[in-house]
Formats: sequence, C-alpha cells, structure tokens
Amino acid sequence: MNFTKNTRRAAAAALTVPLLLFTAACGSDDGKGSSAAAVAKVEGKPGEQPKITVPKDAKAPDEAVTKTLHEGSGAAVKKGDYVRLDFAAQTMKTGQNLGSTWTKQPGADAKAPRTQIVGEISDQPTQQQLPQKVMEAVAGQKVGSRFEVEGTAKALVGDNLNPQSGIKPEDGLVWVVDVVGAGKADKKGKSEGEQAAPEEGMPEVKSEGEKAATITIPKGEKAPTELKEQVLIKGKGPKVKAGDGLIAQYTGVKWEDGKKFDSSWDHGGATAFQIGTGAVVKGWDQALVGKNVGDRVEIVIPPKLGYGANPQSELAKNTLVFSVDIVGTV
Repeated sequence: MNFTKNTRRAAAAALTVPLLLFTAACGSDDGKGSSAAAVAKVEGKPGEQPKITVPKDAKAPDEAVTKTLHEGSGAAVKKGDYVRLDFAAQTMKTGQNLGSTWTKQPGADAKAPRTQIVGEISDQPTQQQLPQKVMEAVAGQKVGSRFEVEGTAKALVGDNLNPQSGIKPEDGLVWVVDVVGAGKADKKGKSEGEQAAPEEGMPEVKSEGEKAATITIPKGEKAPTELKEQVLIKGKGPKVKAGDGLIAQYTGVKWEDGKKFDSSWDHGGATAFQIGTGAVVKGWDQALVGKNVGDRVEIVIPPKLGYGANPQSELAKNTLVFSVDIVGTV
C-alpha cells in the first residue's frame, strides 16, 4: 500500500517502491515507556510470516505501545544505524492489510529475494516506508528480534494520516517487525582510492568534498541504448548480494542536458536501498549486485531500465547517469 501522498522529487524516494497511509513523512516522540498493554496476539517465529489476531472487544492503545515478542541474539540497534526489516501490518478491528514484506510485489522475479524495508534509524522526520514511530521502535531491539507496535492511527501516524486510506484517527493499527540486519556507515563516507579514467563514450566524474559529484556528458556522443557501467574506484570490501541493503553515496544527472536531478548529498549524505529485489530501478539492480563495498561505480541507464515503465515520471524518457559510491551494506 502507498503510505505517502506526496513524495519528494529525489532519487532516494523515486528509486524505492513506496508502500498507503500517511500524507508525508511523520515525526513523533518514542512510544516506549507507555503504561498501556499490547492487545493483539501474534503467532509465528522470526523469519516466518506472522499471524495477527485481535480480540473483537479489544481497544487500541491511545499511544504507541511496543512489545518485544522474541529477543534476538545480535547486537542492539542504535540510532544512526541502517537496518533491514521484515514487517506485516493490519488494522485491528477489520484486519485490513496494510502491507507485508512476505507478499511478493506484482511482476517481481520469482527467484529474487523478497523486498524488505531498508532505512536509517533516526528521530528526525524522514521519508519512510513505515510510520516514524514504528521505525523509532527499532532502536534498542537486537538483530534477530521480533516486536510489535500498536496504537490508534492518530497515535502512530498523527496529523499526516491520509484521508484517502479510509482509515480513521481512532482506528487501531498493529505492526509486527523482524529486525533482519543492522549496520553502520559514515553519512559523509565516500569511496577512496585512485580513480580510473572514463572509458570511451562514458561521462567524466569528479567527486570533490562533501557535495554532489560533477558528471560531464561527452560532447557529440549519443545516449547508449543498453546499460553501460564502469568501476572507477575498486573497493576491498565484501561483495554486494541480491537482497542486501546497499548504503550508497550517489549523484544522478540526465544524459540529455547534463543537469543533476538528485544526489544523496542533497539529503544529508549516504542513503540506503535494498538491491537486487526490484525495489530500485532495473539499472541499479543489474549494475550493483556483485560489486564490492568501497567501489565507485558509474552507471548509464537507458529509459527501459530506468523510469521508462512509468510514463508519469518526469524522467521516463531520460537516459540516467549515476555515480555511486558503495559505502556499506546491511
């Protein structure tokens, strides 16, 4: 379901597959410490799709309530960490499905790993695929844990509740979340090392300081009709696998006019995406799976592997050029 009505004009939002509930990124205080008790019953082990049942006479807590259902054996998640999560969510009264990572996206490759939630744990309002209070509740949980968050839509989503969702502020909602993985990365991190010269026909990339890279399209060159890629800096970290959360510093420009349309530097630094599952444009999936942490990769993506399948996108007809520094994985 689509949790947002308005998404920012940025690759960080445009690349991901958004989930329907709130109108914009929502901030909130942490619901931990509430004296209310969780009322939903959750069956199933971490890694398995949970079964959520709610007693007919149950009343949703008026504030966010977090309950750990299974404590994992991994490290505790801290604010600033990047995480990879599974989730299932529903309304409490009617059982209306609000989304689940155990449900394959329409048209998804049957052999690809499931699409999961990848993001940063922050107390700042951000563009998330889960309500901010649910993301905040991840902090303190251990990797391998399963927990639930309950509350009214007003308590969990607040003033940003999308009226088109058909959910009322007093309706109860429940999320069950598995903490699959967590990792750290420097928000200002970049690939380090000697950069290779661009191959024939490839744009030139200059990355200096903590700002968007400068990408220069070669004069007189027609945009390629197939995916092109080049590793400009070779990293020494582990290989990126399909299903990983990719933590990247990136800049994207249009081949046609060389103008930047987005950069992670414009949004505070390194950003995380799931790779190899169809959660990003095909060009990213094809070019970045199998690369190494520490690589700087230049990618030229024709419309058919970019936003060509989405005629409403401003970039549907553009060939996209990205410089991507892989600074970590989750």
